Amino acid sequence: MEPDDVSGLPPGVSDKLRTEGVTELYPPQESAVKAGLTDGESLVASVPTASGKTLIAELAMLAAIERGETALYIVPLRALASEKQTEFERWEEFGVDIGVSTGNYDSSGEWLASRDIIVATSEKVDSLIRNDAPWINQLGCVVADEVHLVNDRTRGPTLEVTLGKLRQRNTALQVVALSATIGNADAIAEWLDASLVDTDWRPIELQIGVHYGNAITFDDATQQRVPVANGERQTPALVADTLAGDSEDDQGSTLVFVNSRRNAESAARRLCDVTTSALTEKEQASLAEIAASIREVSDTETSETLATCVEKGAAFHHAGLAAEHRSLVEDAFRDRQLKCIAATPTLAAGVNTPSRRVIVRDWRRYDSEYGGMKPLDTLEVHQMMGRAGRPGLDPYGEAVLLAGDTETRDELFDRYIDADLESVRSKLASEPALRTHALATIATGFARSRTELLAFLKETLYATQTDTNGRLKTVTDTVLDYLKRNEFIMQDGETLSATGLGHTVSRLYLDPMSAATIIDGLRWAEKNKTTQRSALQDNSTEQATGSFQPASELVNSKHDTHQDSDESTVRYPTALGLYHLVCRTPDMYELYLKSGDKERFTQVCYEREAELLGRTPSEYDDVRFESWLSALKTGRLLEDWADETSEDQITEQYDVGPGDIRGKVDTASWLLGAAEQLAGELGMKTKPIADARRRVEDGVRAELLDLVDIRGVGRKRARRLFDTGIQDSADLQTAEKKTILRALRGRRKTAERILENAGRTDTSMDSVDEVPNDSTNSDTGNETQSNTGGGATTEGTRQGRDIDNQDGNQAGLGDFS
Repeated sequence: MEPDDVSGLPPGVSDKLRTEGVTELYPPQESAVKAGLTDGESLVASVPTASGKTLIAELAMLAAIERGETALYIVPLRALASEKQTEFERWEEFGVDIGVSTGNYDSSGEWLASRDIIVATSEKVDSLIRNDAPWINQLGCVVADEVHLVNDRTRGPTLEVTLGKLRQRNTALQVVALSATIGNADAIAEWLDASLVDTDWRPIELQIGVHYGNAITFDDATQQRVPVANGERQTPALVADTLAGDSEDDQGSTLVFVNSRRNAESAARRLCDVTTSALTEKEQASLAEIAASIREVSDTETSETLATCVEKGAAFHHAGLAAEHRSLVEDAFRDRQLKCIAATPTLAAGVNTPSRRVIVRDWRRYDSEYGGMKPLDTLEVHQMMGRAGRPGLDPYGEAVLLAGDTETRDELFDRYIDADLESVRSKLASEPALRTHALATIATGFARSRTELLAFLKETLYATQTDTNGRLKTVTDTVLDYLKRNEFIMQDGETLSATGLGHTVSRLYLDPMSAATIIDGLRWAEKNKTTQRSALQDNSTEQATGSFQPASELVNSKHDTHQDSDESTVRYPTALGLYHLVCRTPDMYELYLKSGDKERFTQVCYEREAELLGRTPSEYDDVRFESWLSALKTGRLLEDWADETSEDQITEQYDVGPGDIRGKVDTASWLLGAAEQLAGELGMKTKPIADARRRVEDGVRAELLDLVDIRGVGRKRARRLFDTGIQDSADLQTAEKKTILRALRGRRKTAERILENAGRTDTSMDSVDEVPNDSTNSDTGNETQSNTGGGATTEGTRQGRDIDNQDGNQAGLGDFS
């Protein structure tokens, strides 16, 4: 079938496709069109990676736009949203407007109403429904990318419920679900009342095999010799083999999947020795520029290690990297400048990183519930292997698992090559998922009674996959009792309705248990603040008598920033108390307690116990006490960040990556913003929470808050300006320009831009004498102060932030990644 044969598209689209080289549709695309794709019919496309799923989606959305409808494209990750936006922007010449929305979960996104194609994560779409976005009713076509992720325990229920609500609001809605090949695509199609295109067809050949000894044995029984010398590892030998060849067409790139961040970094360092010899002079120069950009993102050891690897043609990729790091690596790999990436499985979750060869080095990973190293699911391994081979880039693709003996080789064939793929199963009937979606379903009016709620849930994938709904009823009743007990919903006869507090919790996109935890902590602060203030004010007496006193009662202005003008100078609740509070919620993944951490943070707990908003669990209650300490460790990381501790110091002290810091900071900012609104709803003071939130957003102490409000001034520039006596925009309007320029390290254009943003009329620096560049006052911050120093956030980016995901596992509901 040729593009001209496809009906329902805007004029000129078929011509555009031909100029892009699409002279004939792939078989899966042709099957989709024949099933009514461009006529508004729902469809499930279960086809391998690189087999044309994106064009299937585009044809459906363009046809919907031609019918005068709006199209929605749902992605599982924020990184994919940006990628798809770039891909879809080529249709703007046909008058198609593209909008992307992934964050700010308490907004209705009214501006999206003017867009023809909207790209959003499933969590964002869910929040838009909760906030009653009016344009939702205009939708004619919804594309769900990677729909097999309904199988995921964290994201799956949100995608499932969101699709259910969209279909309930518009019974004529066209749903196009895209998936990798799965074992039960027919069940997904049945649930969505959709036609099914289920095929293994690929545009180029993908060979799958196992490397053992000196050869790869493929699934068709053929072999390819890849010798491994004595003392050599299999992975470097395979990467070298991929790069071997006399011409560029003979050479290819390699993705290596490993099971941990540490392994990804160590593998990349070893593979540098292989890739560096394959670089041309032009590639070396280009990679040097990319490495310089990587170093600008962050001043951490992780950033430096990554940059060093990139200069040699290799890289690592995991969720501990900053988003800018990951983007730079992905772009360089797509451009085939980087020859190899060692990555954790998160890279297999849909990000477009095609390679000639994929090596699945680690096919087991640690699972705490399993109690050890657990084999990966077949579907997950096939997702990794599907990254190999792309039309127009590679003549073929190869995916290779590694075995050290014949027994393992045979097991890998049985488990991953010859085995059927697992079926996708709904995870909706878990209590954490259901309590969130039950509240939202009631608050938005989708269900006004238990009967209506169960009727809505009966239309979910879970219900279609379960012979009896007894489990769903039991969990639903448990959840409704919890919501009533915490005053999020109320019941009048058979009628269920959300309270004002419940509406707020739903709109804020909080897990109700997170909201309950925050409310309990804020009420604790209200109830105990008089006692705490008394203890704090009796500090000198306690010290004089020598009796036991937690160090938290010696509240120091270094940690405590709030001061009410009409009350005593004691600042309560403290920033640490609030950080610890939000870190106890299920919406924040706590840092693990590693060796020695329990003793260390037990001591911190007792020293600063008075600041913590709740009663410390008994040490004999191991589970609760360790969770309390994990939250405290996470809260202390946030406090260090807000105290201007350098990013490098934090990564070293807490053994985290720059991406982890930013993920925790953004999640804390979101949760503290929610805590502000909850406090306002309950008639409590919000300023301590607002101060704590603003400090952690910008990574500054209280005295810098006025400065970082100025666009272009981040935590490092603010500290340098403050140390010269400039405290706010008023000072910037009157201070000597030479002083300002010195604080900004002689950067004239930066100084002029900041002065303009501060409201100064005479911004020119042309008449200011050259000032020395003080290398001691570098971007690492003021290292002479204990617990201070600049971080590595980009200057001038104080704005509403999206919440990052950690290794693809955000508690509760969010791809906040």
